[in-house]
Amino acid sequence: MTEHLKMDQVQPRLLDETEQGALHAPMPRPEGPLKVTGTATYAAEWKLDGMAEGFMVRAGITKGRFKVDASSVEDMPGFLGVYTDRMVRNSAQGTAGTNPVQPGDQVQYLGQPIAVAVADTFEQARDIALALKVEYTPDDDAHVVMDDSATYEDDDDALDQGDLDAAMADAAFSVDGMWTTKPHNSAAMEPHATLAQWDGDKLTVRSSLQMLNYNKHEIADSLGIDVKNVRVLSPYVGGGFGSKLGMSPECVAAAVAAKALGRPVRVVLHRNHVFETIVLRTETRQRVRLSCDAEGKLTGIGHENWQANLPDEGMAEPVDLATHLLYGGENRRYGQHVAMLNRPASGSVRAPGEAVGMLALENAMDELAEKVGIDPIELRVKNIPDRHPENGTPFSSHGLKACLEDGAERFGWSQRQAPKARREGEWYIGMGVASAARLNLLMESRARVTLNPDGTALVQTDMTDIGTGTYAILGQIAAEMLGIPAEKVTVELGDSDLPEGPGSGGSWGAASAGSAVFLGAKGIRKKLAERLGCGADELRLQDGVATGGNNRRPLAELMDGPISEEGHLEPGQTDDDFTQSGFGAHFAEVAVNAVTGEVRVRRMLAAMAAGRILNPKTAQSQVWGGQIWGIGTALTEGIEHDPRTGHVVNNDLAEYHVPVNLDVGDLDVMFIDERDDQANPMQVKGIGELGLSGAGAAITNAIYNACGVRVRDYPATPDRIFPHLD
Repeated sequence: MTEHLKMDQVQPRLLDETEQGALHAPMPRPEGPLKVTGTATYAAEWKLDGMAEGFMVRAGITKGRFKVDASSVEDMPGFLGVYTDRMVRNSAQGTAGTNPVQPGDQVQYLGQPIAVAVADTFEQARDIALALKVEYTPDDDAHVVMDDSATYEDDDDALDQGDLDAAMADAAFSVDGMWTTKPHNSAAMEPHATLAQWDGDKLTVRSSLQMLNYNKHEIADSLGIDVKNVRVLSPYVGGGFGSKLGMSPECVAAAVAAKALGRPVRVVLHRNHVFETIVLRTETRQRVRLSCDAEGKLTGIGHENWQANLPDEGMAEPVDLATHLLYGGENRRYGQHVAMLNRPASGSVRAPGEAVGMLALENAMDELAEKVGIDPIELRVKNIPDRHPENGTPFSSHGLKACLEDGAERFGWSQRQAPKARREGEWYIGMGVASAARLNLLMESRARVTLNPDGTALVQTDMTDIGTGTYAILGQIAAEMLGIPAEKVTVELGDSDLPEGPGSGGSWGAASAGSAVFLGAKGIRKKLAERLGCGADELRLQDGVATGGNNRRPLAELMDGPISEEGHLEPGQTDDDFTQSGFGAHFAEVAVNAVTGEVRVRRMLAAMAAGRILNPKTAQSQVWGGQIWGIGTALTEGIEHDPRTGHVVNNDLAEYHVPVNLDVGDLDVMFIDERDDQANPMQVKGIGELGLSGAGAAITNAIYNACGVRVRDYPATPDRIFPHLD
């Protein structure tokens, strides 16, 4: 049976009435011990009898055509085959922002995968790939720099509302500035990897992927087979951050080679391959304009951006997403311009749009507050709109004011001093703030829930856990709804043969997959209520006992076998009728060295309004991740492309500088009590990407408060600070 809900109207707050206490508790991740002891098997760690190893061959030119000479390596030790052309292409079925389609024998960027070499051992496959002779026909019209010579595609949906030019001219105070951000890499700990195995016409791939519901279609499309013959297994994923939304080249390469050889083939991307072939976050140039009256009330907002992608790719970083809804102002202008460059493709990286767009917006708000002469928090609160400032739709809930004000009290914002007023030895000390916003999304999702007479339960969905705590929260939801301890619930994830979940992306996992589990358990509750002889709204379940009406019975007495229900959630009218977003506020205290320009983040606070918090421990962990990534975005992270060839210069974790322990000060997280009734039947919102949005801007705003240096070019490395110190 299926318990189906299309989210067309507000649902009762059932989780406020249940009594098990499994939810809202900081339960540890049940799979945690497996991961930290090395017994959770990731894609690259599977070993099958007769397994061969593959290594990707990559293009040695920036643009042109290639032809592989497999005979050049046939006599090398362990040689099994070289597979190329269409056979290592990606699928046209991929979702926007995932890895790009491979265009036959064309090269579109230096390092593009063009073949896979397969041998008995990894070392042999690597040596064969490096020795393989490839004939190139270069094109001389490659573009690798985002400058005036590049070809740009403009956004047809640009918005021009009111008269921004007039608002800027008439403003009591205004800001008009340019900000730049470097490209970013997801830099997930686990490299992309696939082990492919055929059984007749049936293909099983063990791969590091985030969205199995989509990935199985991509694989089927690439190979020209029926999707019913594809099974994808991704029970553990060591981080994705968007880079594993779509399949990457090694996935179809392993499948093609395995089919040809009649034996399993494993292909694991080298760390350099990950940096050079997997989608990056684009670099940006952003022009932000703000105008306001004498009291600081905004009259206009402009946010235009210039970015880059590979030719024919449809992904454009939605840089201005938060700008559309965060603050009022009747005159508004947005524009997007995408340069077509022969470099690795741009795609989705955690919090696409807000992660970089809010750096510029929130820096500009800080500059405007100083010009008006009011506190940065006061300026933000003053300009929170009652409705969406462009289309007039109401907000489903709006916690920004509470985040700013309650966060300020907890952080000690009242102790903030004027720029350069606080110094400790060689160090200037300052505080900064930035708003956070991230659109809240709901996706169609299915999950199967089974309650057994012995008081255990099973949750099954193809949803993945990329380190976000999915195993924990889905089990907690089922336990709460069924009135059993959370440790008695087993959660099975990451198998495309299971009911289709929404995948891990867009911060929609908890709301979407969680609601499907909620609905499946709700269907079981209805059956239990019937057997107990009471209405579903009267039923109470706790510690394996059902109570309703005048009856009280153990669950086992109501069951003659397992009860299984599938929950099916679809977004509905509430998605159209309301603007849904998570909100928050980031606070940072930094120290800036007066001699070297070095920046140290001493402490941060994130105040988050994200609906019902299902598990404070996993939610806090997600926000910590956002804060840490905010430190990297603000201070250290940036892909560097060779301006001659487009090659990624800093192509490993030694040279792409993510924050490490000593870069991270004290992190604090607080959650604003909130229920969003329009969002989903559990009243929850996404939080992972919200924790990143705005975090870096709070740090650079704190840098200005510390030492008087405004940062408009990210990351704020010392060379961008010390020349401007007095």
